[in-house]
Amino acid sequence: MGRGARGRRAATTASLLAVTLTAALAAGCTGGSGAPDDGRGSPSASERSPSATGPSALAVKLDNASAARPHTGVDAADVVYVEQVEGGLSRLMAVYATRVPEAVGPVRSARESDLELLRQFHRPTLAFSGAQKKLLPLIDEAPLRAVTPSDAPDAFYRGGDRAAPHNLYLRPGRIVNEAPGRAALNTGFRYGSAPAGGTATASRTVRYPAARFTFTWSDARDRWLVGMDGSSATSAGGERMTAATVVVQYVRIRESGFRDFLGNNSPYTETVGSGKATVLRDGRAWEVDWKRAKATDGTAFTTGDGSPVNFARGQVWVVYVQAS
Repeated sequence: MGRGARGRRAATTASLLAVTLTAALAAGCTGGSGAPDDGRGSPSASERSPSATGPSALAVKLDNASAARPHTGVDAADVVYVEQVEGGLSRLMAVYATRVPEAVGPVRSARESDLELLRQFHRPTLAFSGAQKKLLPLIDEAPLRAVTPSDAPDAFYRGGDRAAPHNLYLRPGRIVNEAPGRAALNTGFRYGSAPAGGTATASRTVRYPAARFTFTWSDARDRWLVGMDGSSATSAGGERMTAATVVVQYVRIRESGFRDFLGNNSPYTETVGSGKATVLRDGRAWEVDWKRAKATDGTAFTTGDGSPVNFARGQVWVVYVQAS
């Protein structure tokens, strides 16, 4: 990435931070539910290799403050990652491979841990609003295609239904030609029949210091209904947000070397390593192990005896939570 693009991105970040500060002082698809659904299981080893040439996924960083809801285009994502950010709040990262919606948003800024999370994909496109100035060189050096409003001004627009900074949207079709296809999902996830056992589970709530998510099983929808901060999560079109599989993944969340413009430290979510997780599918819960040996690997989920855990076909939500 050239110095000109880097400078433009820094300028955009500064501008967006100024808008955010001003707002804080003043205020105080071409697709439905994205889902790999061809019954092939997880991609082959050659498809998973980030060093091989191949299709690239689109990842979009999304605002998840209450003022940013309802979201646009999240229902078309194959995977939705949930991470803790400053002040104990949450952000989303939606990953698109099998379908690309007409619009996605609201778009917000990137974090350092996003770079580690995205290493599993082959040179993905990361769309975001900007980033902390000292983080920009790391983004420029990462094996991904970074796209901000300064890089592709015609791909982003401001919606008129809410105040900045919660009104920046992306037209994905202007930065990717088409949906890259299922081979771009180098997550390591497996799809198929449910494992044996499991515990009948009506709902599961995950709490951050200043945010919470509730997933409630619906027999009628054959999906987990998503709730955020005590309210039903819906799309901009009024449809309930749902997940076929929910993974509550226990990880280390530590301080990073970066702070936001208010001086709050940006949490770093470590997604490489191993630990415990809870997999929710079909109205049941399984306590499993997870392992991601290196950043270029996907994440494997196994039962106590080492058997792979299959996910239900459909959208997957991965919620990263501090391990105890």
